[in-house]
Amino acid sequence: MHKKRLSISPAWVFQTDNGELFEPVLFRLLESIRDSGKLTAAAEAAGVSYRHAWNLLNRSSDVFGMPLVIMRKGHGTELSALGEKLLWADQRVKARLGPQIDSMASEFNDQIQQLLAGEHPVLRLHASHGYAVALLPEFSDRVEVNLQYRNPEEALTALNRGECDLASFHFPTCPERAREIMAHYQHQLAGKRFRLVRFVTRREGLMMRKDAPVKIHNLSELAASGLRFIGRDRHSGTRILFSLLLRQAGLTEESINRSPQHEFTHTAVAAFVASGMADVGFGVEAAASQFNLDFVEMTSEHYLLLCHEERLGQDNLSHLIELMRSQAFIDRIEHLPGYEPDSPGTITTFEQLLSGAD
Repeated sequence: MHKKRLSISPAWVFQTDNGELFEPVLFRLLESIRDSGKLTAAAEAAGVSYRHAWNLLNRSSDVFGMPLVIMRKGHGTELSALGEKLLWADQRVKARLGPQIDSMASEFNDQIQQLLAGEHPVLRLHASHGYAVALLPEFSDRVEVNLQYRNPEEALTALNRGECDLASFHFPTCPERAREIMAHYQHQLAGKRFRLVRFVTRREGLMMRKDAPVKIHNLSELAASGLRFIGRDRHSGTRILFSLLLRQAGLTEESINRSPQHEFTHTAVAAFVASGMADVGFGVEAAASQFNLDFVEMTSEHYLLLCHEERLGQDNLSHLIELMRSQAFIDRIEHLPGYEPDSPGTITTFEQLLSGAD
């Protein structure tokens, strides 16, 4: 039998080597079948008729020569192994590319705003991927933010060059560990009159499937287990933090059975583990919760926004600080697993934060 190959079109649609396209609704349907176990309920949740849902599944089965679902009388409908793989492929694509697409959309919106206003009313924020910072565009009626996802090195470089108004920065809430992270970026921080806008704390740790045969509780157990580990790209702040935690535990990068592949967001790491392509990952608790993974906390971090002192008087920055202090925004943060408000909108310095002074 000829085996179908699956690729992704520029429009983010799955396509076989023969050119057959898979509608995005198919993946919503598969997800609903997995959650409900009933085709009728799944079709309703996906927003299609039962007949259209049935035709989608039959057409897809004809393309691959294998069923996407298994229907048993009296036992409802469940995904086949192929259906599970297709659904996980879709979710991994979204997890990996979603933040990049959001960044591109934000950049395009920024350019349009400049043309319409003849000035730069949009606040430019370069930030590490995170669930709390991703909330800011939801409040565009309060402040327009051009959010670009960048690793800390890129964000600090852009801030120092005047290419953005704010850059994110995160380090452990433990002052000793925080100073070690700051030393890594000292060449970007030294001699600059930065001010910090406090934002959130977040928990980072190990994540694994709930049905994992071996449960890992610390990094030493991870190293001894030989379990497949998926981590972030080497320039990400989370990868640098993980390396620091390994050294603290007396381990090296080579101690871990690390996948040669790496991911660029917390969400993508969690999706990689949830799909069974790795046994353990490292990232924020919110990502583990999103994919129903077990989570073992390793550290907590301050996630902050940096700006040059002279920028504090900007109107759009003042609007952002006002938003961060609002109860509506704080309520949204409190609904994120593993995140807590960290006196959001309070202006401070590195020295004050590390000394415990407000």
